[in-house]
Amino acid sequence: MVFGAAAVLVASLTVGTVAGSPVALEYPRSEPVSAAASDAMSAPLTSVTSPSVAGASGASAPLRTVSLPALRERLPLMRGTELLSSLATLPAHETAALLAESPSLVERTLANPPAARQVDRWWASLGTAEQRSMASAAPQLIGNLDGVPYAMRDLANRNHLRAVVNELELTDPASLGATERHARGEQLQLLYSVLDALGPATANPVRQLVSLDVEGQGKAAIVIGDLATADYVSYLVPGMFISVRESMVAWVDTAARLHDEQVSWLTLLDEAGAGDSLAKDGATSGAPEVATVAWIGYQTPHLLNVGSLDLAYEGRDALASAVQGLDVLRAGDRPFLSLLAHSYGSTAAMLALTDTPTTVDALAMIGSPGAPGASLETLNVRGDVFVGEAAWDPIPNSSFFGPDPGSTAFGARVMSVAGGVDVITNRVLEGSTGHNAYFSPGTESMRNLALIAIDRGELVTDGTTTDALRTLDAVL
Repeated sequence: MVFGAAAVLVASLTVGTVAGSPVALEYPRSEPVSAAASDAMSAPLTSVTSPSVAGASGASAPLRTVSLPALRERLPLMRGTELLSSLATLPAHETAALLAESPSLVERTLANPPAARQVDRWWASLGTAEQRSMASAAPQLIGNLDGVPYAMRDLANRNHLRAVVNELELTDPASLGATERHARGEQLQLLYSVLDALGPATANPVRQLVSLDVEGQGKAAIVIGDLATADYVSYLVPGMFISVRESMVAWVDTAARLHDEQVSWLTLLDEAGAGDSLAKDGATSGAPEVATVAWIGYQTPHLLNVGSLDLAYEGRDALASAVQGLDVLRAGDRPFLSLLAHSYGSTAAMLALTDTPTTVDALAMIGSPGAPGASLETLNVRGDVFVGEAAWDPIPNSSFFGPDPGSTAFGARVMSVAGGVDVITNRVLEGSTGHNAYFSPGTESMRNLALIAIDRGELVTDGTTTDALRTLDAVL
């Protein structure tokens, strides 16, 4: 029975492979399943102009020093912010040398990181010089800690990316064995994919690399827009077969299209007198800002492990940490936050919103196989939950991992993906068919996802006769 269900689950998908790595799960599982099955590199730090990277006082504090032998002896016993604080007492070159000697320190910390609120307090306690020293000496660590300001994480991750690329490109392939040459080529392709997805430094809107794991199958998150100032933030949570090496460019392109779609709707609504007035800090322009996150923050499954929830729990913890990090950094100016989750990614998203304190403003799920213990009542969603199901998609209605979120009993709002004519713009909207067409350009699915992400659920179509009434007049 399980084998048959798994076969249906993957029937319409493209074959691919991923390799997982050991991950410490912060929250308990909904059911008993087995646990999901890098060296820190120093890079030169260029200047940062964002005030968000300054210390609590905004002033540069002198670096404190500590005995390196004494610190080296105590390091194996240190965890969390104690470790971070100790590293921050060292000059950059000593921190870099220490982490090069003990790469497991970085791996251990990122596998079970301190809470974002703790990281935020630690970072604010550092002076500007200490912040820059840490980012220069430990870019892999600083670039992936939720609670560190996004401008600094972007800078640290870009420097780490360039350093690893340079090292691999300068390695003579003739000095490597066949297996090592293959691994080098695979890793370079992963890194080139991230570089291509980032685009030029002049990209508009700005792109931020807010997480990066260069080992194995890799992980990364690239933001279209500015997470530090955006009024509307949406995370795209991927499902099966989405990997950094094979999919980062396409996933970022999807995030960019969704960003443009949101901006277009905000502009149209504002011109019609139905927009929001969300000027920032007294700015004369009332145009709200948008940020979309092309998030590949966990190892997505392949044919051989898609029947397991192991990677969904890994995704749960990574997504919860990312969202909680945003909540901490934007505590005084919280954006409207939505998760737009596809397939297995919707399972990870529902686990994050049921098993952890993570809370969002809206959740949209497309092609979902469900999640254990999830229901509309158990999800930590302040606003609406939407579900889209395409024709000839075998995954919805399977209830493979838990209750079908598209069922009437679940209680979520229907999001039409069948196509039609937009009653507001008169655009012909394509329908989505099968499991992988929900993010295709010009579809009703993309239109509705954009509206959900800007808190315009009243304009989201559901495929009923009521759609004819979802006009601008209805929101004026």
